[in-house]
Amino acid sequence: MMRSLWTAASGMRAQQSNVDTIANNLSNVNTIGYKTQQASFKSLLYQNLQSQSTNNAGELKPVAAEVGLGTRIAAITSDFEQGRLTPTTDPFSMAIDGKGFFQVRLPDGDIRYTRDGSFIVSPTENGQLLCTTDGYPVLDAQGNNIYLPKNKNATDVVINPDGTIGFPDSAGHFEAVTNNGVAVKIGLVQFNNPAGLAKEGGNNFSATVASGDPILEGTTDAITPSKIQQKYIEASNVDVANEMVNLIVAQRAYEMNSKAIQASDEMMQQANNLR
Repeated sequence: MMRSLWTAASGMRAQQSNVDTIANNLSNVNTIGYKTQQASFKSLLYQNLQSQSTNNAGELKPVAAEVGLGTRIAAITSDFEQGRLTPTTDPFSMAIDGKGFFQVRLPDGDIRYTRDGSFIVSPTENGQLLCTTDGYPVLDAQGNNIYLPKNKNATDVVINPDGTIGFPDSAGHFEAVTNNGVAVKIGLVQFNNPAGLAKEGGNNFSATVASGDPILEGTTDAITPSKIQQKYIEASNVDVANEMVNLIVAQRAYEMNSKAIQASDEMMQQANNLR
């Protein structure tokens, strides 16, 4: 009976983590570029009550008697399926159509990766800096900050699907912004295993050994390059109906484990009351 108490308690702890994960998904249903998470479970050790033995006829029994000792959270993985592309009127909003990530630089120099393309521009001495709403600079294909020319109206910026940044000239033709003679292009990267990225908060991810090193699009022929859609943002890929069903299942599993604890407690009470 003591075994059943700890086994059911492990199930309650696991389901509580599952509910926490579902709640986080629901709370981020309107977060730009958010990727839904899913908890997976593994069984704990098994206690061997009876090894393989023989029956009355001397024949080997096919299986042993083992009882499980509960469950635990094995992993909480992110689903990087692309969310719905939602139109906006903001010329600095960009959505990625594909598997790419934007690169942003933190104040300490570290690089983070995001699918959140709700960018803004910030006036600086070098020009109008393209950055995130937190003020982190967006990087180009060469790993440099992106500055829009001071003599241009920033709201007239044009972002081509390949990430090239420019403005319409006097004749209405596209004129690319250049840096040392090279057209400025938003740098997108991909990962062999995006589910292995570490979540840093603020819609940002960092590379890990599990995710592999970032692969720069445009310089690697083995990957399909993504496309950038200007005046769009990528909505969260959370399916509210599916999450509500998962929440009900998790609640019922938690309730059943609590009932198992209650039943074990009543059995112990009856044993203690024996005269």
